Amino acid sequence: MSDANPYALQKRSIFQSALTMHQRGQLAEAERLYREIIKLDADDFDATHLLGVIFVQRGRFAEGEQLIARALEIDPNEPSALNNRGIALYELKRFDEAIASLDKAIVHKPDYAEALGGRANALKALKRYDEAIASYDKAIFLKPDYAEAFSNRGNALQELKRYEEAIASYDRALEIRPDDGYALGGAADCALSVCDWTQRAKRADELKRNMADGKSIIYPFVFLSYGGDATLQLKCARRYISDQIPMAPQPLWDGRIWRNDKIKVAYLSADYCQHPTAYLTAGLFEYHDRSRFEVLGISFGPDDKSSIRSRLINAFDQFHDVRFKNDQDVAKLLHELRVDIAIDLKGYTRGSRESIFAYRPAPIQVNYLGYPGTMGADFIDYVIADKIVLPFDRQPYYTEKIVHLPGCYQINDSQRSIGNWAPGRKEIGLPEGGFVFCCFNNNYKIIASVFDVWMRLLKTVDGTVLWLLRDNEGAEKNLRREAAERGIDLERLIFADRVTIEQHLARHRLADLFLDTLPYNAHTTASDALWTGLPVLTCCGDSFPGRVAASLLNAVGLPELVTHNLDDYQALALRLAKDRSLLAGIRTKLARNRESCALFDCKRSTRHLEEAYATMWNIWQRGERPQSFSVAPKQKQRS
Repeated sequence: MSDANPYALQKRSIFQSALTMHQRGQLAEAERLYREIIKLDADDFDATHLLGVIFVQRGRFAEGEQLIARALEIDPNEPSALNNRGIALYELKRFDEAIASLDKAIVHKPDYAEALGGRANALKALKRYDEAIASYDKAIFLKPDYAEAFSNRGNALQELKRYEEAIASYDRALEIRPDDGYALGGAADCALSVCDWTQRAKRADELKRNMADGKSIIYPFVFLSYGGDATLQLKCARRYISDQIPMAPQPLWDGRIWRNDKIKVAYLSADYCQHPTAYLTAGLFEYHDRSRFEVLGISFGPDDKSSIRSRLINAFDQFHDVRFKNDQDVAKLLHELRVDIAIDLKGYTRGSRESIFAYRPAPIQVNYLGYPGTMGADFIDYVIADKIVLPFDRQPYYTEKIVHLPGCYQINDSQRSIGNWAPGRKEIGLPEGGFVFCCFNNNYKIIASVFDVWMRLLKTVDGTVLWLLRDNEGAEKNLRREAAERGIDLERLIFADRVTIEQHLARHRLADLFLDTLPYNAHTTASDALWTGLPVLTCCGDSFPGRVAASLLNAVGLPELVTHNLDDYQALALRLAKDRSLLAGIRTKLARNRESCALFDCKRSTRHLEEAYATMWNIWQRGERPQSFSVAPKQKQRS
């Protein structure tokens, strides 16, 4: 602020007051004062820049970026403004522009560790992980106590499946900042991914203690994999969303009631590509009753040019690729389209964008399919479930109202191709004879107590093998070591390479029995197995993620394969392995039921979902608040 300006003394006094308010977190008062300065001098750099920073802090990134860009017209080379514009551009998903702004900041201030850290974040968002790690390393060299950089570096290493290195990076962040919940959650996630059960036990205690004490913010999906305490799961979700969205944005929907010609439903996902969600939902989008519903696809994930993506695009009445739009603009699009019901198919899973829903673009907002837990957010009205995965007595632990579909909540495409690939056992590394137990769940779902059961089965039944999915070197090494410590020949653990989905489904026919995991069940992997005719044995857990296979088995007419403790689970697995006629009878029943059961009747499941949507819509039309309800079953739909 130059003294040559006639208002210099007045401006300086106002600015000092504004800066004090800003530093205290009194943003409204600071904003008022910055605006007062700008009225006195439209070219005041500091007031313009810091007013933009306030907008960024409030989540109004587009307005913030414009103000900071205006400040940079006044002083193009000020490093902090270049850094803050990079932050705003990052939040707007304009990652290349963010990197360019941050690079300029670094040119003018080579030791600017925060700018290097922000640059690394943008590189990570572009999936340029090796470059991101190099940028984090430079930031850490300049600022050895940069906890956030260590934590984010762990995230990049995790994406590269360099889990042991990631754990070390997270642990360094925790040494610097012990209450860094994101670092703790990242380390806990890596421990699961590499099946390091000593680490898992340690992290489990830390997670639960820190969550109970209110010290940490943990990514809710990670917390789900560490047990079924519903009270802590709700607390975890609430704390996470409050941290992600500390200031609720102005809602786009103002409470008005309108009527479109048809109920307009928008499905939001990052997974309209070769992903389990896509394979489950393709039939749903195709079978929607177009006389009653208009169906929109909102995609913020990659375009992998796959056949399943093409099928999904063709299934929607409208398809919007919003990868490069920021959350506010996506929300505005939904509102401008007058969407009645917005369905979040992601929840707290990789690639989620819950901030879109925070803008409340639609009068009805729903958590479905992708995330088996509560969002803990007041802007999500309903969670779609069934009486097995989420009984109504669990309502106190969910901020959403619970909706029960008849049968199973999980939609399944009834047109999935299994493929003509028919390898022999020897061709893919399985023994010609003997009993094949398998589990194609991701390795992170395997825990010590369940693995103990599996190893006891291998010890008890001669000639048996355990067929697992190959995920990462660390997990395979640790699982083999754990098997050896339990006296099992390492040749009896066989790891399956990843293949095309059609080949993967086809090779299920070589297994005898699918053994499920706990506390996180097989979800799509259980549906895959049942679709191919492979029986699934499960143990029903305490919370939604541990009860999905039980729901699937009931819907396919095989409740006898649901157990309720690990002793019964082991006993039934042993009985099925020894009594081939019993297992053959179950296979025959599954083959028969596959054609008639509720689980694979996609048309009927679509009608059930439509009835749920219509009920939600009618509740809204009556001006009532969301409420829990059950959908009555419909008859089997003709093909």
